[in-house]
Amino acid sequence: MTTTLWSEEAGDPAAPLVALVHGSLDRSAGLLKLSRRLDDRFRVLRYDRRGYGRSSPHDGPYDVDAQVADLVALLDGRPAVVFGHSYGGNVALGLADRHPALVHGVGVFETPLPWLDWWPQGTAGGQAAASDGDPAEAAERFMRRMVGDEKWARLPAGTRAARRAEGVTMVGELGAIQHHAPWDPSRIGVPAVAMRGSLGREHHQRSTTHLGAVLTECPVVTIEGAGHFGPNTHPDAVAAVLVDLVSRAASRR
Repeated sequence: MTTTLWSEEAGDPAAPLVALVHGSLDRSAGLLKLSRRLDDRFRVLRYDRRGYGRSSPHDGPYDVDAQVADLVALLDGRPAVVFGHSYGGNVALGLADRHPALVHGVGVFETPLPWLDWWPQGTAGGQAAASDGDPAEAAERFMRRMVGDEKWARLPAGTRAARRAEGVTMVGELGAIQHHAPWDPSRIGVPAVAMRGSLGREHHQRSTTHLGAVLTECPVVTIEGAGHFGPNTHPDAVAAVLVDLVSRAASRR
């Protein structure tokens, strides 16, 4: 059964549109604080990607092509500045590659690039993608790696069960980007920004530097004191970077 995607928009419908794309084993609620810092200036779209949150269950496919098609449908012909957190950055960049007329600018935060030869194989995402066992167990291992055993144990039983149920989605989407780049940087010509947390892991630091080098007009911004979940823990700082991106994008049009 394929579920209709859940989405929500806030802010002035006449204002510039900003679309927020969450990462693996997350949902739009993880970007709610960021949305609230933006929706007094922009029209903000956030949604639960296929297979997560209120867009679950979903029978796939979970590759970037399908994710981009979902976002195209939600934009409904409206160009936007698109921001992606973690895996969501690959969806945002995939949209800019395939549908440049729909993207005024693209921002990302610690986007994984596992197809590059230097990307470590022992990351939480890499282990999840390589899982040949129970996807629910893979999802739990991923969450424990990302948030820690103690925080996982404190989550309500229903939340833990929901995350485990989303293991099929997580394994599918992460596996789809392990060996092949889902976007071509030479085809992305809009203003961009690549963000990372000062407490981010080494491979995320390096991947952000790489994006700054291969994308057009793409400064690298470090959010001080933030880890991988910077858009949630440091929404004011991330929002300020996105406000600047919207301004840069507007000056190009």
